[in-house]
Amino acid sequence: MALIQKASIIQLRNVDKTYAVGEIRVQILKDASLSVTQGTLAVVFGVSGTGKTTLLNLIGALDRPDAGSILVDGEELSALSEGRLTEFRRRKLGFVFQFYNLLPTLTAKENVESAIELLDLSRTQIETRALDYLDKVGLGDKVKKYPDQLSGGEQQRVAIARALAKEPRVLLADEPTGNLDEETSIQICALFQEMNRATGTTMVIVTHNPQIKQIAHTVVSIEKYRIVDKAQ
Repeated sequence: MALIQKASIIQLRNVDKTYAVGEIRVQILKDASLSVTQGTLAVVFGVSGTGKTTLLNLIGALDRPDAGSILVDGEELSALSEGRLTEFRRRKLGFVFQFYNLLPTLTAKENVESAIELLDLSRTQIETRALDYLDKVGLGDKVKKYPDQLSGGEQQRVAIARALAKEPRVLLADEPTGNLDEETSIQICALFQEMNRATGTTMVIVTHNPQIKQIAHTVVSIEKYRIVDKAQ
């Protein structure tokens, strides 16, 4: 029986990106090419300042390349208007950040609901989905807690539930353990791995934390604005 080859859901071809610092142009990425298979947990690894976050922002339609092609779930991002990019992010992407970005006046449940209220769901469906994903990340007993009543690890779990509750095609995480202690970082790594297996969501995590490499199907290393290594 022939093996079924999964398609690439993310494809970057020869991407360049520079930023202006005064009158000087600073190269952030050069000739970056990358392919991520659907359902993969991919880790982009490198020290600070190597272009990891820029790469994530380009995949997440938060920035545009100077040159090259970026396809995510079959859509060429550079061809989309700003309005279409906003809709694309809303429909197909979930984001997790280093500092959680939870709304302090909302409970854990309300924070998750806030991410899916613009989807075509009824009020009951929104509430049910929020509770379901909080339960999936181990916070079923803390749905009424506010962010300042939760530990850092618990806040990051809410952020992960919020991102996954959209049921996105791709989840993007920027240094998700960067604000956590070592023990909590290990727990969050395990949670990403568990959620990838349970939901089949493609995940791209950028990090300088070598622990996260251990949970990846694919590791991509960046040095001095170039992708220098791709290991399955």
